[in-house]
Amino acid sequence: MKKLLLALSAVICMATASFAQDKKAVKAAKPVTKATPATPATATTKATPATPAKKDGTPDMRYKANKEAAKATGPTKKDGTPDMRYKSNKDAKKKS
Repeated sequence: MKKLLLALSAVICMATASFAQDKKAVKAAKPVTKATPATPATATTKATPATPAKKDGTPDMRYKANKEAAKATGPTKKDGTPDMRYKSNKDAKKKS
């Protein structure tokens, strides 16, 4: 009986560990909400960037302007990523 209980608890522990999510999957699963400005309305006299950015300064890919800017200008691979063998893609990478 003890062996059966030990084996059953081992199976349950392994099953629980196999369902754990990594941090990347949890971040990607967050629902997209409408962005709110980080500064109060009275501080709008500052120059705002041409494209919306996150708090860490990276472009916010929820906006159409940022998505179009990120698209490759040259040839792409089968999976849709820019093919870095071509000069036009290398130049686009250096600019951003």
